[in-house]
Amino acid sequence: MKSLLAGMLVLLLAWVPGAAAATQPQEGTDYVRIEAAPWAPHQGRIEVAEVFAYTCPHCAHFEPMLREWKRRQGKDVDLVPVPAAWNGPTEAWARTYYALLELGLSERAHPALFQALHETGSLPRNPTPQELGDFLGRFGVDQERLREALADPGVAAQVRRAGEWIRDIGLEGTPTLVVNGRYRVRGRDFEDSLRIADALIARERAAARAPQTSR
Repeated sequence: MKSLLAGMLVLLLAWVPGAAAATQPQEGTDYVRIEAAPWAPHQGRIEVAEVFAYTCPHCAHFEPMLREWKRRQGKDVDLVPVPAAWNGPTEAWARTYYALLELGLSERAHPALFQALHETGSLPRNPTPQELGDFLGRFGVDQERLREALADPGVAAQVRRAGEWIRDIGLEGTPTLVVNGRYRVRGRDFEDSLRIADALIARERAAARAPQTSR
């Protein structure tokens, strides 16, 4: 009898608007509504952009959690890394990320760079071109190809665009998740950030099915 009553209570709470609302992310607390376009929009897909910095230890700790989270998402969700292109080391590392993207190595080299900087110490925070080239040689890129990619005008344009975009979203720190260019997540910890992102993804899916619904 007690278990039956407990089950009925759970069902009753599910129908109480306040109980349902408590599980939803709250604007101003869990996220900030922004007016930036998605970084790399694709029709019919939901973008979750992660603003990161290779030199950020929190980003390094978040990286494996984020990859596991992505594996659990639907096929309509795009996880898009966006390097925080501030002045100084972060701008140089943003250039490195886009050079690797151009070379088709970002998927493999991305987690390896975090490990080298924050776990093994095999790369310094501000590596010389020679040190960076030696490290990336394990992925099949030689020094000359890397220099060409780093100097590519298209890479420089992407770095400038990343700097403008992080200003548009009002970036406060890294790592930060941005859902569809509409919501900047403000989780209390990594798990909370992913919980909020899940709820906002569900909101975007519902809005896509019912365009007249206000977001």
